[in-house]
Amino acid sequence: MSSKEPKETKVEYDRPDIIEDAIVPENPNDSLHRRLGNRQIQLIAIGGSIGTAVFVSIADGLAAGGPGSLLIAFMVATAMMGLVNNCMAEMSVYMPVNGAFISMAGYWVDEALGFVAGWNFFLYEAILIPFEISALNLVLHFWTDKIPVEVVIVVCIVLYVLINVFAVQFYGESEFWLSGGKLILFLIVLLFTLVTMSGGNPKHDAYGFRYWSNPGAFAVSVTKGHLGQFEGFLAALWNALFTVCGPEYVSMVAAETKFPRRYLKAAFKTTFYRLIFVFIGSALCVGVVVAYNDPTLVAITGGTAAGAGTAAASPYVIAMSNLGIGVLPHITNALLMTSIFSAGNAYTYCGSRSLYSLALAGKAPRFLRYCTKSGVPVFCLATTLSFALLAFLSVSSSAAQVLTWLIDVLTSSQIINYMIVCITYLGFYRATKAQDFNRRSLPYYGYLQPYGTWVALVFYVVAIFVHGYTAFLPGKWDIATFFTSYTMVGVAPLSFLGWKILRRTKLVRSSDCDLSWEAPFVDAYEAKFMGDQMGFWMEMVQMFGFNRKS
Repeated sequence: MSSKEPKETKVEYDRPDIIEDAIVPENPNDSLHRRLGNRQIQLIAIGGSIGTAVFVSIADGLAAGGPGSLLIAFMVATAMMGLVNNCMAEMSVYMPVNGAFISMAGYWVDEALGFVAGWNFFLYEAILIPFEISALNLVLHFWTDKIPVEVVIVVCIVLYVLINVFAVQFYGESEFWLSGGKLILFLIVLLFTLVTMSGGNPKHDAYGFRYWSNPGAFAVSVTKGHLGQFEGFLAALWNALFTVCGPEYVSMVAAETKFPRRYLKAAFKTTFYRLIFVFIGSALCVGVVVAYNDPTLVAITGGTAAGAGTAAASPYVIAMSNLGIGVLPHITNALLMTSIFSAGNAYTYCGSRSLYSLALAGKAPRFLRYCTKSGVPVFCLATTLSFALLAFLSVSSSAAQVLTWLIDVLTSSQIINYMIVCITYLGFYRATKAQDFNRRSLPYYGYLQPYGTWVALVFYVVAIFVHGYTAFLPGKWDIATFFTSYTMVGVAPLSFLGWKILRRTKLVRSSDCDLSWEAPFVDAYEAKFMGDQMGFWMEMVQMFGFNRKS
């Protein structure tokens, strides 16, 4: 950290009617601008929780485990994500730096861990962009297959460029509205479940929890009997682990949030309720509206019928079709398009910012540090969006297998991300103890620490080694399953050791850990504008032109 005194500079702020000619200490290592408002942060937090998997991919967990296993699996996955959120919130609200947990891992634990965290997260985000673009094309096929795939790909890439290349508030504004579409879709399917199960459907069938008793709450998978039911639960659990997410996307906007101490704190605190409402609520709803042995569900998830990846594969749309409801599937598909496009947009943003943090730390080429006057790392953005070109592989059915393979390989990266967050928090926690740092003075204080973090870390370690267990069962050996399940499990530690040996990095001792870091810059910035912070609803009111200061 530089020994120079922080110099004074004018703040880049997009609401001059509130703040004019403000002076705050400048952080010389970061060119990002704090322009994301409260309403944008709150909707980004919601949008980060509600993904396409909540509406479509959750069907795989239902078909494999049944409604009972699916509900329990999502309760377990949500509880673990709540513990991760607890870690992420305490660190990010106190230290809202670029790269979030990526930078923290390198600064508080080991530079080699920061290297692994950054490239693991970047590759995971970047490779999901072409996947979402391909998924958007499949969703369009719900209506017509006359739109050329190439046109869909080009339009998506151009839109992602336009949204992300100017200033961060354009991304924030787009996600505000796109996340609103996700929220509307979730509320629609939730109300659909409540109304139809009570008899409000064309057949006047008050089916309630019928499918929990017939065919039953627990399906068998791989084998039969109670062991088969347990394996069905494990299949549902893997589905849940790769569906439940959110805190990492909130943390990635920390360095560009106007008032991180307040806005991020509110977003992380409400994440607990969103996790319960969205994920556990979704698991309960899909288990109510359709049976796990429904012929259409089994055919689509088993790959013997068309529709995988589109609204046709959604348990809700299957239920709508079974009940004879004609219009709602089209509304669901339209809103599902906003969910998919939003996901690709978020991956573009997070991928570019994670690559930028790697460049600042000397773990990526130096030219990637360049930012425009609006605070956008354009070369990082271009590099991230170059991965979107992989979507052209979906034009050919044989080449599309390459994209599917890449996505399957990198799926484990999501769990590795959460493991790194836990390890980073434990390093941070040990440092606070060694330096007699009062954690209760932090703007966000995480309870149940460090025990909750240890529980989450042990759980994810076990999960990442066990989730490909079917490849080792007698007569079930499959090299593809083994390779896709465990490639990143091997690549991550090898990358850690490689960077450690190459750069001769050392574990940061708890007594030497810099717990101040960029906190003085943030404290001075927020202290200057403490009276100008607005709540979520006030920003909503001003968005429509009311209560603006002249």
